[in-house]
Amino acid sequence: MSIADRRRARGLTQEGFAFAVGVDRRTVGRWETGKSKPQPPQRPKVAEVLQMDLDELDALLASAEVQPKPVRSASSAHHSPGDPDEMIRREFLRLMAVSGSVAAIPAGEAEALGDSGDDFRRMNGHLWQVYQLARAKHSVHPVVQSQLTALNDALRDGRAQTGTLCFAAGDLFQLAGELAFDANRYHDAAASYSLAASASKEAGAYDLWACALIRSAYVDLSERHYKRAADTLGAARSVAMRGDSNLATKHWAAAVQAEAFAWLGDFGACEEALDEAEKVASLSGQVWNGGWLRFDGSRLAEERGARYLQLNRLGLAETSLKDALTLAPLAAGHSFRRRGAVLVDLAAIGAKRKDLEQVMQYGLEALRLARASGSGYVARRLHSLTSELGTLGRDRRITELKAEIGSLTASREGMT
Repeated sequence: MSIADRRRARGLTQEGFAFAVGVDRRTVGRWETGKSKPQPPQRPKVAEVLQMDLDELDALLASAEVQPKPVRSASSAHHSPGDPDEMIRREFLRLMAVSGSVAAIPAGEAEALGDSGDDFRRMNGHLWQVYQLARAKHSVHPVVQSQLTALNDALRDGRAQTGTLCFAAGDLFQLAGELAFDANRYHDAAASYSLAASASKEAGAYDLWACALIRSAYVDLSERHYKRAADTLGAARSVAMRGDSNLATKHWAAAVQAEAFAWLGDFGACEEALDEAEKVASLSGQVWNGGWLRFDGSRLAEERGARYLQLNRLGLAETSLKDALTLAPLAAGHSFRRRGAVLVDLAAIGAKRKDLEQVMQYGLEALRLARASGSGYVARRLHSLTSELGTLGRDRRITELKAEIGSLTASREGMT
């Protein structure tokens, strides 16, 4: 039996299965054709939707690996030449090779070649803005690939100082890693962040280096390697201490480390990291650059609430999450995702307490927000809430709320 067989046996379409798991339909298509497999963080949800336990799912995936593969023509056996993902991968390999050789050029010789690195830094900043505004993140691949090509050519031709180009490379590889991470290609993301860290270290850019380490830790968090993530983030905090004291880098590292400690169940270490993160409020001026560093502390109330919820400290979580509601007003269009996540977390606290009134208050508000905004993220968060609602018995209001969430899910599937 394959994933496709199990999905059909459950009466699910590809679209319905993708929405329930929280991935794109094309991702499901790749799973079902054997081009990729669900990543470890995705597997518990895949198993739940397919009504299997994790051992059964692992066995199914393992059996799929040993099935004979159909013979394909040479033209279909590889990515097409225009595949942006494959172009990015090839460019990574080329740039890594050239970066290593250019970094060995003596500083005086490199400086004599002139400096066009600032142009790359400005363009990288523009690309970060494009990435943040893009609804479909993969659409940014071609322009990033073009920038990689230009940077590679500059490295090869020696048109700028080594340190300046290494800084530009460390910046650009973090953006390339973000694209891979967004597409659930964790191996590619980790490789990109590793290269970004090496280039940043070569440039002596401590804040850029620390941010590469922070992003690398997100890969470990996604794969549930919490101890490794906590250690990497500790290193990021140490590196950031050598950077610009006016930037928020070390506070971002602490905020993410708090998540790793929460998953490890270490309340004391989580509290220390959160307290350190909140010291960002004492900084003055521009503490972030909108590109490789975007942390400004504005989300700390909701992050603190989410960490306490992970630790099952429900009273502390509720206080922080209610504070967060005042910091994410509906008037700000970009805050729909943030406010929706806070509302769902507050509803989840109600479910854990068997407090039906709290569940209904925040669950219905999140539902209204999802409908008004069309936010798929809030809809997915609501869908995940239904597993918590299953512990509340057959109360009519809960049944109706679950039905409303199901209706929202179905309507979004119909638009896919």
